[in-house]
Amino acid sequence: MSEQTPQPSPELFFQTVNAYQRTAAIKAALELDVFTAIGEGARTARELAARCETAERGMRILCDYLVVMGFLTKEGGSYGLTQDSAVFLDRRSQAYMGGVTEFMLSPVLTGGFEDLAAVVRRGTTAMPEGGTVAPENPIWVKFARAMVPMMAMAAQAIAQLVGERGGAKLKVLDIAAGHGMFGIAIARQNPNVEVTALDWPNVLEVAKENARGAGVADRYHTIEGSAFDVDYGTAYDVVLLTNFLHHFDPPTCESLLRKVHGALAEGGRAVTLEFVPNEDRVSPPIPAAFSMMMLGSTPSGDAYTFPELERMFQSAGFSHSEIRQLPATPEQVIISFK
Repeated sequence: MSEQTPQPSPELFFQTVNAYQRTAAIKAALELDVFTAIGEGARTARELAARCETAERGMRILCDYLVVMGFLTKEGGSYGLTQDSAVFLDRRSQAYMGGVTEFMLSPVLTGGFEDLAAVVRRGTTAMPEGGTVAPENPIWVKFARAMVPMMAMAAQAIAQLVGERGGAKLKVLDIAAGHGMFGIAIARQNPNVEVTALDWPNVLEVAKENARGAGVADRYHTIEGSAFDVDYGTAYDVVLLTNFLHHFDPPTCESLLRKVHGALAEGGRAVTLEFVPNEDRVSPPIPAAFSMMMLGSTPSGDAYTFPELERMFQSAGFSHSEIRQLPATPEQVIISFK
């Protein structure tokens, strides 16, 4: 028998037009602490409504919708957590990520997509004053406070890649440090690591809090200001560029990378964390889709393929670059050698 040609369906269109309801549902579930309540033993709509102080009808409809989305399971009238929800959305979990909505659903970010047609016509963000890369934009304080759980696994993986477990002395510069967890993870692994974090002053306050909490404050130093303007110093063994290059166009990135190259000791490495799409620019889904975030929120940022990043580093003077996949994250690490 010949294969039947799939019939046209408006299903994807309806799912996409109604996608705002998915965002609203997960935001409401986190605000009401539904996942934590289920983890603590409230399973029926009535029990959850009592625990979360909602109407039973509202809770039933919300939880059924979360089942449809894949965040909950349902057997009879009893709801349960999926493995992912138990790890990332139950507030009692050390890997709880619910707080990231403070950044990812910030009006500053979502506002850049209110008139996406106009953004596409312009080819650049409609946000005022440079979008998210405007000097000392307060959104980066929200980022620093909210994104630690999401970055924890990547920070540990990078620490294992470059942290010199044997205890060798290591001088690390963390550019656009944000919450500081990447440099902190390396410092925690190796007692002979000295970290210098660079960011805006208000953001660095968060990084310093995290360094104190991790017990590495005596080896954690800071440089306040713009990565494009301040003096880095020299002789760094590692320079971290985590989730930073995608905010800028290639010429701007190359200018920064030449400065990074000059700050590294001979044999030093630049360690870059990025969403790296394949050369077709439509796969894998999460890295490929990240270009849309940059279109809506920056003047000229993008998600760059590995060959594009490799060319930037070569133009800045680096000898060669290697790409590494990190476990349990859609991002990849590029290690570039001086």
